[in-house]
Amino acid sequence: MLDPAQIAFDADGLVPCVIQDWRSGEVLTLAYMNRLALERTQQTGELHLWSRSRGELWHKGATSGNTQAVKALRLDCDGDAVLALVEPAGPACHTGERTCFHRGDLAPAPFEALPALERTIARRRAERPEGSYVARLLDDAALRGAKVEEEAEEVVRAAREESDERVDEEAADVLFHLTVLLAGRDRALGDACEVLNGRRR
Repeated sequence: MLDPAQIAFDADGLVPCVIQDWRSGEVLTLAYMNRLALERTQQTGELHLWSRSRGELWHKGATSGNTQAVKALRLDCDGDAVLALVEPAGPACHTGERTCFHRGDLAPAPFEALPALERTIARRRAERPEGSYVARLLDDAALRGAKVEEEAEEVVRAAREESDERVDEEAADVLFHLTVLLAGRDRALGDACEVLNGRRR
């Protein structure tokens, strides 16, 4: 729980709130909170914000259904910015985009690769496009397992005998096939990451 007394609200009683996806780490929105929004967020477990344009409390997703369950609230070193780690129920942006930051330099950052891959796999599972390698893997548990074994062997060999570039390429193949294997069991990389976090305690 964040103590409002620790927060340096500005002259208008507001503090910026960076909203980040709990699982992927992707930044979704920058908005504002006042004391009431913080209080409602902590009471309900769903993100509440203050709309500067409308001058009113705003329950994120109350109209669209794209609510955001709050997993953690963090405060920066100066106490003048809040970070909300959320599980979004749908797009964060009113335009329908996943994130509000969908303009400008959109070259993918390295940390965006795996979340984007998981979303692509989910689309292939839903749409089943003809000729899709991912759809074929999802339909064949034995093939999924064999491909992970094959790619794991190849990355080990590359690490032992080949260039750094080849190691990177083979590691990418392992990550790709492992992600599909997990999806075939309705699991995600985030589930394995939760296990890793548990082991740090």
